[in-house]
Amino acid sequence: MTQLDAEDIVKEIAAETNAPVDVVLKMYAQTWDAYSDGARVMDYLAVLVARRVREDLRSNRKRQQ
Repeated sequence: MTQLDAEDIVKEIAAETNAPVDVVLKMYAQTWDAYSDGARVMDYLAVLVARRVREDLRSNRKRQQ
C-alpha cells in the first residue's frame, strides 16, 4: 500500500465517523502494525485494518453515549 492510499483511507474514515483525522491516523497506524506483524498475505490488509478502525470508532462512540 502506498502512503497516498493510507491517507485517503484515513480521511474517508474520519469523514464517515466524524472523528478527527489525527485520531483516525493513530488508530490506523496502530492497527496496521498489529495486523501486519507476521502476516504472510498483505493483499486485503488495508480493507481489514479500515474495517477494524471503523468498528472501534463506532464502539467507542456508543460507549460514550
